[in-house]
Amino acid sequence: MKYSIIVPVFNRPDEVDELLESLTRQTCRDFEVVIVEDGSEVRCEDVVRRYADRLDVQYFEKPNSGPGQSRNYGAERSRGEYLIVLDSDVVLPDGYLAEVDKELTRKPCEAFGGPDRAHESFTPVQKAINYSMTSFFTTGGIRGGKKKLDKFYPRSFNMGIQKSLYEQLGGFSNMRFGEDIDFSIRIFKSGARCRLFPEAWVWHKRRTDFRKFFRQVHNSGIARINLYKKYPESLKLVHLLPAVFTVGVAVLVAIFLTGLLFAGLGWWAGSCGTSGCNMGPVVACFGVALMALACAPLLLYMLLILVDSSLRNRSLRVGLLSIPASFIQLTGYGSGFLRAWWLRCICGRNEELQAFKKTFYK
Repeated sequence: MKYSIIVPVFNRPDEVDELLESLTRQTCRDFEVVIVEDGSEVRCEDVVRRYADRLDVQYFEKPNSGPGQSRNYGAERSRGEYLIVLDSDVVLPDGYLAEVDKELTRKPCEAFGGPDRAHESFTPVQKAINYSMTSFFTTGGIRGGKKKLDKFYPRSFNMGIQKSLYEQLGGFSNMRFGEDIDFSIRIFKSGARCRLFPEAWVWHKRRTDFRKFFRQVHNSGIARINLYKKYPESLKLVHLLPAVFTVGVAVLVAIFLTGLLFAGLGWWAGSCGTSGCNMGPVVACFGVALMALACAPLLLYMLLILVDSSLRNRSLRVGLLSIPASFIQLTGYGSGFLRAWWLRCICGRNEELQAFKKTFYK
C-alpha cells in the first residue's frame, strides 16, 4: 500500500463525515485511512463505520494527548509507504491523491505538503479567515503559495512524509502547539528533500468564528518563540512582522487617544472662556491632526484588504469580514509572540509556554 492518511479527531464527527466522503471520490485508490479519536466526548465511530464498505479505514480510540501524539499513534498502526497527515476539518478535491502521486513520480522526495483554499460552501467568516491566513498582505503569501518569503514548511493540515523517515525522526514531538513546524524543521535538519506540491491543495475550514481564530493564532505566536528556544536559527525576519504590526497598531491607537485628548481640551478651553481660550482652537486642531495621522495608515490598510479580498472572493461581505479577520490574524499572532518573548527571553522562563490549551485538549 502506498499511502496511509492519518487523521486525529477531537469532538468533530460532522467534519470527519465530510472528509471521508471526499476520500471516497479519489481517483487514486491506493490508500488507507487511519482515524484516531483523541479522547473525544463526541465520538465519530458510527460515522467511520458507515464508510467501511467504501474505504479501507481503521478507527482507534485513545486517551486525550493532543494532535501530535495522536498522529504518532496512527502512524504506528499504518501500513503505507507514505503517510499523509490531514486535519479533520479539511475536504479533498477528487484529484488530490492523484496529484500527489504525479508529483512524487515526476520528482521524488521524502516529504511534501500542499496549500489550502476556501470552498464555496464555507461561511463568509470562514472565507474571511482563510483570506487572512493566505493573503500576501497578511502572511506574505508564505502559507502554501508558489511565491514565498521563506522556504516551504509543510503544515499538519496537509503534510506528507515517507514512513521510513517519519520513524527515523521519531514522529511528532511532545510540543503542545507548533508541533508541525517542529517536525518540519527536523525534516530539513535530516537533509531530506521537502517540496511544495502547489496543485495538491485541500479545502480547509480553519476556525468557525473570530474568537476561536484569535486563540489559534495567539497560540501560533507563542509557539514561534517556543520553537526559537529549541532552534534559534529557525527565527526569520518574516516571523517578526506580526509583532511589528501589533506594536505599530498599539502606537497608532495611543497617538489617536492623545489627539482625542488634545481635541477635547482645546474645545473645552475655547468654550469655557478661560485665559487660555485663544489657544483652544490651536490645541483642538493639533488634536485633530494627531487623530488623522493615526487613522490614515489603518484606514489605508483596511481599504487594501477590503478591495483585495472582495475581488478574490467575489463578495463585498467577505471583503468586509476580512478586515477584522486580518487584524485578528496579525495582532493575535503578534501578541502571542510578544507575550512569549517577554516571558521566555526576557524573564528567563525555561518551560514551554502555552495558552488556550482547550483548543485541542480536555
